[in-house]
Order: sequence, then C-alpha cells, then structure tokens
Amino acid sequence: MDDDLDFSKPAPARPAAPHAAQSAKAEALPYDAQLAVRFFRLAGEQETFEAGASVFAEQAKAAGFFSRRARMYLLVEGQVALTLKGKPLHLVLPGETFGELAIISDAPRSATATALRKSLVLSLDEKRFLASLPQEPEFALMLVGILATQMRRSVERLLAAKPGAIVPRAGGAGLDPEQLGKLRASLGDPTPTAMRAGDIIVNQGARGVYMYVMTAGRVAISVDGTLVEQIGAGETFGEIAMLGSGTRGATATAEADGAWLPVPRDAFIKIVKAHPAVGMALLRSMSERVQHLNAQMDG
Repeated sequence: MDDDLDFSKPAPARPAAPHAAQSAKAEALPYDAQLAVRFFRLAGEQETFEAGASVFAEQAKAAGFFSRRARMYLLVEGQVALTLKGKPLHLVLPGETFGELAIISDAPRSATATALRKSLVLSLDEKRFLASLPQEPEFALMLVGILATQMRRSVERLLAAKPGAIVPRAGGAGLDPEQLGKLRASLGDPTPTAMRAGDIIVNQGARGVYMYVMTAGRVAISVDGTLVEQIGAGETFGEIAMLGSGTRGATATAEADGAWLPVPRDAFIKIVKAHPAVGMALLRSMSERVQHLNAQMDG
C-alpha cells in the first residue's frame, strides 16, 4: 500500500514495499505481509479477476452491511492497479492489501482497482473480518498504525501548505457506552483518570507508551500550536505512542472537565481478541478522522 490508506490521495504508481514510504517526521510501522496473509486465510473468500477486470470502482457505495462492495482485499497472485480519475496511484503486488476504508468505515471507494493481469485475491466483508479478528488481533493493531501514521502525515502536509490550511474536526463517532464498558472491563475495571479544563494530558515531543480513550469531556489536539481536532467521549488519541514508534506528535489539552483511560499495546490486543466489535468501532473512529483530513487535502 502507499502513503494513504485506501489510496485517497494521488501518488505515482510504483512497485514499492507496502507502507514503506516515510516522511521526515512520521515513520510508518512495518507492514507485516505474513500477518496479513494469515489473517485473510482465516475467513477470506477466494476470487479471480481476469486481466482488465474491475475489482471495484471509485465512488461506489456499499449497499448495506455485508454487501459485495463493502470488502477489503489481499492480492495473492497477479497485479492490480489503483487509479483515481484515470491517474495512477499505486501498483498492488502479491502480499499487499487494498480497499480497507470501505469495510472499516462504509465509505465510498476512493479509487478504482483494476486487474492488470489475471489475479487471485482473498476478500473479506465485515462479517468475515470480525470473525478473523479474535484469532489474529495483531492485524487490527497494524491497521491502527497505518491510520495513525496517515493522520500524522496528512497534518504535516496541511501545515506545510499554508497557515490556516487545517479546518479542525469537532469530534465524531466513537465507542458507545456499552462498548466503553467492555473496554474498561477488559482493562480490569480501572477508575478513569480525571482531568480539568486546561490540563495538558500529553505534550508534543514527549515519549509515551499509551493510547488514550476518552470516557467523558473533550480534549483539543494541536500540532505546532495549531488546533487540529477535538476528541470527545468514546474517541482515542495518542495511538502512535501505543505502537512504540517514537515521540508524541501532538499536544492534548483538556477543553472541559472529563476523564480518560490509558490503553497499552498488550491491552489493546486483549480487547480486540475478546470484543472484535469494539476493535472495529475504534478503527471506524480513526478512519473518520483520516477522511476528514483527506477531504481537506483533496480540496
């Protein structure tokens, strides 16, 4: 895959290693092709596309849950080209996944996928995806890394474009109360850490090992002093630190009284394994944030 998950942002087509491109500040986590293969083999449906056949078309929308269109893919054999408005984005090679956002967020396809030669793929709809998560929960962790890295890169590009280029996101969907309860139970039912308006939760440039899940209140996320988004109850921030990939990329400041829970890497894997729907909800929340930034980059 390329810099942008599901290839929402045009980039030259090239046979590069999955997720290998790096910016000066944001380093991508290694893409684990063997993990992806194991994950797809658990419940993936085998499909063959002849040379020239369309796997999916840009702007195609899923017609409800578990539809044929709401699928993500792993290329087993062959080559698949990803294009947007006729322009090349990326050449998918065996071992790479594509089409993730459509299943995570039910979003319209942001690219067209066409088989360049006869291609064998494994595909997963949401039902099959959820069935595989308990057996290979590390795959969800890898997707978190991809999404978090994409968010950081998009912010860097927007900040570099011009002052005021970022329109802050004012919160969004996250875990509902029931899902928050399951997450808290998986953590051993800890008491959420209270915060007061004005408290700094994390500082940009600091090191950390936790992702944070908001249980109440609102937190402002800023990068280099610029407000990027607001995080509300049920949403997460600090995902990159949980993955052990460097320093904090943003400052989180409480805008209102509330509380949060720290989630280390091992606990995240445990949560996804026990409650795959909670893992899916966390991924959907993150994908919403990615789409908000990508929309500004495309504007």
